[in-house]
Amino acid sequence: MSVFDVIAFDADDTLWHNERLYVDTQAKFAQLLALYHEPEWINARLYETEMRNLQHFGYGIKGFALSMIETAVELTEGRISGKDVQALIDLAKEMLDADVQLLDMVREVIIQLANNYRLMVITKGDLLDQETKIARSSLGAYFQQIEVVSQKNHERYERLLKKHAVEPSRFLMVGNSLRSDILPVLEIGGYAVHIPYEITWSHEDSNPPPTGHPGYYQLEHIGKLPALLAKLERHGK
Repeated sequence: MSVFDVIAFDADDTLWHNERLYVDTQAKFAQLLALYHEPEWINARLYETEMRNLQHFGYGIKGFALSMIETAVELTEGRISGKDVQALIDLAKEMLDADVQLLDMVREVIIQLANNYRLMVITKGDLLDQETKIARSSLGAYFQQIEVVSQKNHERYERLLKKHAVEPSRFLMVGNSLRSDILPVLEIGGYAVHIPYEITWSHEDSNPPPTGHPGYYQLEHIGKLPALLAKLERHGK
């Protein structure tokens, strides 16, 4: 019998590239407003707008697009043209239509683990966008449950585990965000594997658990996950 009843994965920047899209689009946004302000100032104001709007729009590309438009109106004192607003909308549509690019070794690892474990996706963001990406990734069939949530904190994880009848001590979460994927899972007594991505949105920054914290592991890439699981199975965690 496995030591875990469920292994859950974050989606964006854990299974496929995502933050790259935001970085590229933000650079184009700053270029569009270059006549008004310096890029650093534009990016700082956009971040402030995003944080202010999370309570209204949540996470995801659509909320990001609305924050870009609001920031552009503010920074141009309402002088931004309809043509430029349309350009921002087009940038958001490009993000939504972008190809889903899996991270290296993701497909092989997910297929391998699906033979022995009950797999789940727990991801933040817009429901339609995330469901579309999962379908286009061709990985959906390997996950028995897919949960798209507005927030990831210990209360949300507790509700999800209760919903799926899983004890925290038999739950493992894999993700790139310490703030969303790792710390709240450890807080409720679960296990968590941190696989850092090449870019981290500043909102997701957090201090890692202390070395040797029970249930916490960090890997360089997802390709090392099967070996870690095999070790935990041998030693009963």
